[in-house]
Amino acid sequence: MLRKLRVPKTIQWLVKLFFIYLIIFTAFRIATVCCFKPAKTGITDLLPAFWLGLKYDLRWIAFLLLPIAVLSLFRKWSPFYSERNKKIWTVYLGIITLLVLFFYGADFGQFAYVNSRLNADALIFAEDPKESLQMVWQSYPVFWILLGLTGAVLMMIWMFRRMHVDIEEKNSNIHKFAYRKSWHLAALLILGWFMYGFLTLSPLNFMRAFRFNDEFKSNLALNPLQNFFTTLRFRDPDYHSDAKASFPLMAKFLNLPEKPGNNAYSRIIAPGSKSLESQPNIVLVLCESFSMYKSSMSGNPLNSTPYFNSLCNEGIFFERCFTPTFGTARGIFATLTGIPDVQLSKFATRNEASVKQRTIINDFVDYEKFYFIGGRSQFNNFQGLVANINNVNIYEEGKYSAKPLNVWGISDKNLFLEAHNVLGRQQKPFFAIIQTADNHRPFNIPEEDKDFAPKTAAPEELKKYGFESQKEYTAFQYTDYSFKKFIDAARSAPYFHNTIFVFIGDHGVEGDAGAIYPKAWTEQRLSEEHVPLLFYAPALLQPQRRPETVSQIDVLPTIAGLLQQPYQNSTLGRDLLDSLPKEHAAFIIYHAPGWIGVVNDDYFYRKNIRMKNEEFVPVRNNLPPLTTVQEDSVKKHLSELTTAMYETARWMLLHNR
Repeated sequence: MLRKLRVPKTIQWLVKLFFIYLIIFTAFRIATVCCFKPAKTGITDLLPAFWLGLKYDLRWIAFLLLPIAVLSLFRKWSPFYSERNKKIWTVYLGIITLLVLFFYGADFGQFAYVNSRLNADALIFAEDPKESLQMVWQSYPVFWILLGLTGAVLMMIWMFRRMHVDIEEKNSNIHKFAYRKSWHLAALLILGWFMYGFLTLSPLNFMRAFRFNDEFKSNLALNPLQNFFTTLRFRDPDYHSDAKASFPLMAKFLNLPEKPGNNAYSRIIAPGSKSLESQPNIVLVLCESFSMYKSSMSGNPLNSTPYFNSLCNEGIFFERCFTPTFGTARGIFATLTGIPDVQLSKFATRNEASVKQRTIINDFVDYEKFYFIGGRSQFNNFQGLVANINNVNIYEEGKYSAKPLNVWGISDKNLFLEAHNVLGRQQKPFFAIIQTADNHRPFNIPEEDKDFAPKTAAPEELKKYGFESQKEYTAFQYTDYSFKKFIDAARSAPYFHNTIFVFIGDHGVEGDAGAIYPKAWTEQRLSEEHVPLLFYAPALLQPQRRPETVSQIDVLPTIAGLLQQPYQNSTLGRDLLDSLPKEHAAFIIYHAPGWIGVVNDDYFYRKNIRMKNEEFVPVRNNLPPLTTVQEDSVKKHLSELTTAMYETARWMLLHNR
C-alpha cells in the first residue's frame, strides 16, 4: 500500500521500525503483568493502564526515531542515499536497541527487588562503579547475560538491514532522490503528536500514571525510559518542608515543651536513675540485611540464627523494631543521626548538604571512637557520614591482616576478630561501630571456616519460610556463626564484662513472611523494615523481651541514656528505656513508589505522596473490630503523625548541626 502511494523509502522504513519497537515495548509490558501482577488484580482492570502505557511507548518510540526522520529531510542523510548512510543508521538503531533492552532488563531486576520501575536511584551504583561492577560480576551470570544481550542486538540489527534491503528491492522503480518532502513533514508531525501525548489535551507527563491510585497499575503504565528520565529531577533534594506546622504534634510525640523556634528540637538529657556509672564500652553492630522474619527470634522453623536467639534471651531484645526505609546507606544514616533519610532519590550520605550531621556519639566524652568495615569506607560515602564523629579511627580494607573475600572486603568473621584485636588493646572506654556485609549477594562463605556446618532445606521449605535460595539461607547461618565467633572471643577479654553490645539490622529484605507474620509484612512490605534490636551486656543489663514498636532512629538515644553523663538530642530518636510515656510508633518510607506511613503496635497506616491513596491494615492477628468512628479517628491521627514525621525529617536533614 505504501508503495502504491509512492511513499518515500525512508518513511516506509520508519513505519516498519516503529511497529517493531512497539511490539518490543508491548511485549515487555505483558511480561511485567505475567511476572508481577498482584493476585487480586484482574486482567480487565489493567486495560486503562495498558492504554496509558501505549501513549508513553508511542512517545519514546517517537524520540528514538526522530533523528532519522529529521535528518532524512535532507537527501544526503537519508538511509537510502548510500551504503555508508545505511551502515550509519543501522549502527544507530543497534545502539538504541541495546539501550532499550538494557533499560528493560534493569527494570525487571528493579521490579523484582523493590517492586517498582527503574528510576534515577540506579545512578547511585554509578557513583561507586568499582563495588557495583564487582558485586554484579560476583552475583550474577554476567557472561551469559551479555551473550544473550549481544545476540538479541545482533539479531535486531540483521532485521533492520533485511528490512532496508527488502524496501530497496520492492521500490526499485522509484528513483532514490525522487521523494516528496510532504511525507517527511507528515511523519514529523505525527512523531511530534506522539511526543506531546497521543489523544491527550495536555502534555503527557509522569504524574498522569498516578491518577489510577493503584501502585501496580501506575508502574505498569510507565515504561522504564519515562520513569528513569523523569525521576532524574528528584535527585536534587527538596527541603521545602512544612515542619513548623507539624511541631505541636511532634512536641507531644517527643515529650518536648511546645515552643517552636530555631532549636526547638534540641534538648539536653540528664542521666537517669538507671544509668550505669561504670562508663561502659559500646559496640554497635550494624547487621547487613538482618530480616527478623528470617531469623530464629521470629519463630521461623528453619532456625537460621540459634546462637543470636540465645543472646536475645540474655539481653534486652526489642522484637518489633523497624527501620525507616530499605537500603544500607539509608539505614546507617538513620542509626547514626536519628533522622530518617527521606530524600526521594539520592542518598543523604551522597548529598553534601545533608551528610554533615550532628551525632550523639560526640557526647560520649573521653571515649575512643572506632568504625570497622570489611570493604572500602568510600562506598556510599560511609566515610563522609562517619566523619561527623570527632576523632574517629576508621578501619577498612587494606588495614587488616585478613585477605578480602569478595567485593565487600574481608569476611564478617574476620572483621569481628580484627575489631576484637583492636578493642582488646584499648586502655580507655571506647565506642566502636562494626558494619557487616556477608549477608548480601554474592553470599560467599570463606573456605577457611571448616567448622562452619550449615543446615540445608528443601526448596519448598526455603520458599515457605522466606528464603529465596539455599545460598541465602547459608549466608544467614554464617551471620550467626560470625556473631558466635565474636562474642566467644570477647568473653575471653577484660573489656567484655563492661561492654554493651548493640545489634541492629541495617534493613530487612522483602519476601513472603506469611508463614510467620500477618499479611501486612508481605502485602505492605513490612518485612523490608522489620529487624532485630538487641542490647546485650550480661553483667550490666537485666534480660527483657520488649513487644512495643520502636525505630532504628532510637538506637543512639537509648545507648546514651544508659550512661552516667548528659547528652544532647536534636533529632527524632527517643530513649526507649526511660520512664517517660511514649506513643509506640515508627515512621516508614518507600522511596520509589512514594509511600510514607507509620506502624504502631496494632496497625500500619501509609499514604502515597504521588497518588490520592492510603492503606490501613492490622499488624496483629485477632484484633477487636473497630467501629467506623474509631477507625476514622485512628487513621486521622496516624495520617497526621505520618505527615509530621516526614516534614520534620526533611527539615532536620538541613538543620541538625
